[in-house]
Amino acid sequence: MKFTKMQGAGNDFVVIKPEKTEHDWPVLAKKMCDRRFGIGADGVILALPSKVANLRMRIFNPDGSEAEMCGNGLRCLAKYAVLNRLVKPLAPKITIETIPGIRTIKLGYEKGELSRIQVAIGIPRFAPEEIPVIVGPESGRAPVMDYPLTVNGQPLSLSFVSMGNPHAVFFTDRSTKDFPLKEIGPHVENHIIFPQRVNFEVVNVLSRDKIEMRVWERGAGETLACGSGACAVAVAANLHKYVDNKVEVKLPGGVLFIEWDGAGEVLMSGPAEVVFTGDWPQNND
Repeated sequence: MKFTKMQGAGNDFVVIKPEKTEHDWPVLAKKMCDRRFGIGADGVILALPSKVANLRMRIFNPDGSEAEMCGNGLRCLAKYAVLNRLVKPLAPKITIETIPGIRTIKLGYEKGELSRIQVAIGIPRFAPEEIPVIVGPESGRAPVMDYPLTVNGQPLSLSFVSMGNPHAVFFTDRSTKDFPLKEIGPHVENHIIFPQRVNFEVVNVLSRDKIEMRVWERGAGETLACGSGACAVAVAANLHKYVDNKVEVKLPGGVLFIEWDGAGEVLMSGPAEVVFTGDWPQNND
């Protein structure tokens, strides 16, 4: 099975265009994502045919669970499609089908080479049932901002956003490097108020157009970047009136650029690079 290892701002993936779709993908994702005995990745992305878009994305986390979609993964899949001629040469945009819906990716070129990728990641949702999150009736009005929660002795004030997948955002006035994410992240991810678990972002607003963040991803743990998480963070910061409509989000693995007008789709731009290609042995399926 041929694969391509890709990364976007350090968020890395194994991308596959499978000839057959009846593999046990959760088991295979666990093996492939293992950083000691496998390829090593934050997820496995399948490039599949679609009846309603150029491609259909399925993405599996390192623990074998399937995610609804992935922002950095969408950019990587778009570049994979261009490099492997799954779309027309120099196509100005492509569409990718995901569980939450079809996502449109705008492509820019310089001297025939793909140089810019912008994902329209969707309209953010705020109703508790759309996150989903279980909150008391007094907090049930959308959006739910600054929801108090104490986790493993750590008091948190959380803002909830769905970008097609669930996010809980915590703003701190200290550097995100000082936050004990590895200790607190698993407890937030698996807290009883999140019936489908949650992605947890810790954020420090640096200025009206710059944000620093770290992320604990559902099913993957701490990663170097999360595209949908950066979008959720920009949206939550905008609702708090901390930032303007265009924000530079600094993550441990790189920088993403987010735009949101306060009503429509969130736009995300950032890198997508091939790391290496290879063949996964059949006897390891």
